[in-house]
Amino acid sequence: MMLKTIKNKLALSLLPILMLSSVTATAEQSPQNPADKATPQKSSTQSFTLDQAIEHALINNPDMQIAAERIGQAEAQLGVALSAFYPQVTAKVGYDHSNNPAQVFSMIVSQREFTSDSINNINNPGYRQNFRPEIIGKLSLFRGGQDYQNSKAAELGIDAAEFERSTVRNALIEAVTASYYAYLAAQEAHKVAQDSISAIASELKQTKLRYEAGTVLKSDVLSLEVKLAEAQEAQIRAANGIELSKTGLATLLGLSADQAFTVASSSMLPEAKLSASFNDLLELAMTQRPEVKAAANQVEISQRRVKSAQGAYLPKADAYVSYGQNSESPGFYSSKDNVTAGVSVEMDLFSGLETKNRVSAAERKAAEARETERKTKLAIEQEVKTAFLKLQEALARMRVAEASVAAAEEALRLVNEQRRAETVVVTRYIEAEVAKNRAHSNTIAAYYDALSAEAALKKAVGDWK
Repeated sequence: MMLKTIKNKLALSLLPILMLSSVTATAEQSPQNPADKATPQKSSTQSFTLDQAIEHALINNPDMQIAAERIGQAEAQLGVALSAFYPQVTAKVGYDHSNNPAQVFSMIVSQREFTSDSINNINNPGYRQNFRPEIIGKLSLFRGGQDYQNSKAAELGIDAAEFERSTVRNALIEAVTASYYAYLAAQEAHKVAQDSISAIASELKQTKLRYEAGTVLKSDVLSLEVKLAEAQEAQIRAANGIELSKTGLATLLGLSADQAFTVASSSMLPEAKLSASFNDLLELAMTQRPEVKAAANQVEISQRRVKSAQGAYLPKADAYVSYGQNSESPGFYSSKDNVTAGVSVEMDLFSGLETKNRVSAAERKAAEARETERKTKLAIEQEVKTAFLKLQEALARMRVAEASVAAAEEALRLVNEQRRAETVVVTRYIEAEVAKNRAHSNTIAAYYDALSAEAALKKAVGDWK
């Protein structure tokens, strides 16, 4: 309520300037000719409300794009894992040239050119060459369940990437909201600083006149000049705060430094409130926070990896078929076709403890994932508790600050009356002015801190996943 009062007073103080600006703008925009009227001016500067800023950030923020690419990577990894269930087909061409009796005899037979004279020259066959174009097909029949477990882990990897994107979305919306409120708070602080400068400058002008009339001391003038300098310094800091918050918001929106934009303040900002108990909020966070789901997902992935590593202890079975032609010169001859088909089974009897160490590493990874899940839950519990307490504090500060504004304004009014009656010194006016400005600043800060704390609590429970 007090914040609305402050805004109304600021609006009334700026009303003459705005009316003058409106009249001037109307005069400047009077059409000189019909052609000017028919050509409207288009502004390239974007303006963002809070909802528009959030929507723009979700589309253009680099972190969201990175998360989307990681989902694509996870989908590709699933395709790689599923490829183990499909036949593998390879085409190759081989060439051999040898005088080794065994190899030459094999070439003669494969080329279907064995005759009774071939056996007479078996020890001294001379040089012979063999061209073999070949197509080989292979299908994995069983690999100890490794292919199945790897494919299931890859499917879970897609879910993990989705949870990561939800985490980024949740954090991004909270960051945009906090930056938006920080910008509005800086603007309000800047207006308070400008009002303070105007009030002190007016008082300084009157005090100088009184000093020239000999009714006040030089020290009163100097005290007001010092106070004016402090108010100007506060205005500079507030103006810089506006630019800093706007720069941070631009980064979240994915805008480059040369892209101009404005922040449109809403006339109806929400009132921050605490609508649930800590235990209810914590239970909600554990249910819907994507980080909790992602941690549980990683535990399941690690368990699949353990089973996949253990599958190396089991035998492996493959089916294969080979079709090729053997000839002494390049070419294709249907009369020299050779086809081979079969099934092979193999099992590692000793791998230098490689399998054992792979299983051990996978089990350690699973234990790490379980501890990471527990750590994630503890961190979220702390985050919810911190956000809950900060919102409580901000709401309490708002109530105190609103009460202090009324008292500070009444005190300043009484001091001004006493100043006009010349019953108090200027230092008492300065104290009252400082108290009033501080009360206004505290009210503004508490209001926007409460809104930011509410946004942080929503992020903590995963409202924006």
